[in-house]
Amino acid sequence: MGEPVEWLPDGTPRSPRFHDIYRSSSGGLEQARHVFLAGCGLPQAWAGQPRWRILETGFGLGLNFLAAWRAWKDDPARPRMLHYFAVEAWPVAAADLVRAAGAHPELAPLAEQFAAWWIGLAPGVHRLSFEEGRVLLTLAVRDVKDALHDPSFSADSVFLDGFDPQRNPAMWEAHTLKAVARHCRRGTTLATWTVAGEVRRDLAQCGFVVDKADGLAPKRHCLRAVFEPAWEVRRQPPDGTTAPARCVIVGAGLAGAAAAASLARRGWQVTALDQASTPAAGASALPAGLLAPHHSSDDTLLSRLSRSGVRITLQYAREFLPEGDDWRFTGVLEHRPGTVLHLPAGAGEVARAWTRDADAARKAQAGLAAEEPAAWHELAGWIRPAALVRAWLAEQGVAWRGGASVARLARHGHAWRLLDRHGALLAEAELVVLAAAHGTAALLDGRLPLHPVRGQVSWAFQRPGQPLPPFPVNGHGHFIPQAMVEGATAWLCGSTYERGDADRSPRDADHQANLAKLGALLPQVAEQLAPAFRDGSVQAWTGVRCASADRRPYVGEIEAGLWVSTAMGSRGLTFAALCGELLAARLHGEPLPLEPRLAAALDTARSG
Repeated sequence: MGEPVEWLPDGTPRSPRFHDIYRSSSGGLEQARHVFLAGCGLPQAWAGQPRWRILETGFGLGLNFLAAWRAWKDDPARPRMLHYFAVEAWPVAAADLVRAAGAHPELAPLAEQFAAWWIGLAPGVHRLSFEEGRVLLTLAVRDVKDALHDPSFSADSVFLDGFDPQRNPAMWEAHTLKAVARHCRRGTTLATWTVAGEVRRDLAQCGFVVDKADGLAPKRHCLRAVFEPAWEVRRQPPDGTTAPARCVIVGAGLAGAAAAASLARRGWQVTALDQASTPAAGASALPAGLLAPHHSSDDTLLSRLSRSGVRITLQYAREFLPEGDDWRFTGVLEHRPGTVLHLPAGAGEVARAWTRDADAARKAQAGLAAEEPAAWHELAGWIRPAALVRAWLAEQGVAWRGGASVARLARHGHAWRLLDRHGALLAEAELVVLAAAHGTAALLDGRLPLHPVRGQVSWAFQRPGQPLPPFPVNGHGHFIPQAMVEGATAWLCGSTYERGDADRSPRDADHQANLAKLGALLPQVAEQLAPAFRDGSVQAWTGVRCASADRRPYVGEIEAGLWVSTAMGSRGLTFAALCGELLAARLHGEPLPLEPRLAAALDTARSG
């Protein structure tokens, strides 16, 4: 489902809501290239730049984005990163995006990639990643006045696109244009198809130097402008002036590897240090982990954060990992006996794309009665954390070094020195990111309230003829029926959650606790697998996670050049990639990968 689009007999798309067409009769791609790309001097203007940030005020059918992406792909002098921040209060259906691009063979394959993730676009901010994380679409599903309220980044180019000012005045009013100007630096270029006198006057009052240019038939003119105010701009958004240099990441688990990859894509020379002899040797060594959104009837901060994280992680898994061995996009059933899983009030079709009531057929596959309350998470599955860590550490610009135990940090001029317990120098860099799970606490001398959390998972190789559910199940505990472990199919269940406990020794009592959880979660499955617990064929995996008091990660700057990405708790797969991208965006003045309010909920300076 999505915003209805009426397709006229000649193939022109029209909006019933605004009684206006989405593009001119000359064609969407021609308009995108002539009015918007050429109007902002692209692709020539971005040649040789480390990044380019485009702000669009009306995403519509996405042709401007697809044209910019295509131009980026075809340009050997393209910037390292292309950021595209777009506002769209009424997203259309994925099928309409594909149909709009179908008339242009050079855009059609991009539209197919794009449409695969055009799902679950509830009000808020959504990050869609392409080209191995180098083309990033940040979509704000909000009214334009709300979407541009917080200028967290500075745009290099602005595409003012929307329906006719007479039909959708909110997109063109002075308040909106002032908000656009707050996202501009001196020299930011702007292009639009309208030459309405009021729009020209308001842009000039906002500090733009405005010119008419030849239009695209049937319009005689279009508008081009440059932000060059005659006054001193007092409040400037971040301009991305942090120049990539040397970076050391302490910790090579999910959090550290994700941050390393995000920074390396932006040009940093990253060294990932870890005290272990192999990457992903700590909590990220879990044989297979569940990836599913957190569900709550009142859609809490944690629920919204988890959806942002799950979307990003699934995109990376699909792009970097072979499906089947290292991950599977299965969906996940959530079952909490005795608890009715209410969907948030007012949840519509968009919300149900993420989570909906489970049908009787899926319950039956899990051995549950039709009347048993359960929810189905569509965008969910399982992943081998170590495979994701290896993929991130393989990013060009990342070097991994094991057997390096950092005991102390010392400021040295504009850089940081990392020392071992004997005082020997391990590394030196302008930027240090601490992602060493609970080891981060000691390096910060207690400046963040971090807690160790021990967890034990029970697992065994699957025996022939075991009729297990075809998808994972979670609730008070979880069950993964078919994951690849040591080259064979295995099942996993658990996990215990013991705050303040850092002992990694396996415990028989924890196996029994996991079996009891499985008995409540999936009684028939527990009955099948109980003999494996009794005969000793069940194996234990234990790890010590790092958590905060409010169960949310910490991402932010502790002091100049010293950042953290830590406290993922039991949701490292959910949060690691999101936190890596948030850290990089903060450093470089880029669009944030989630709403500013949600980003603040992860900041190291948050209260509580």
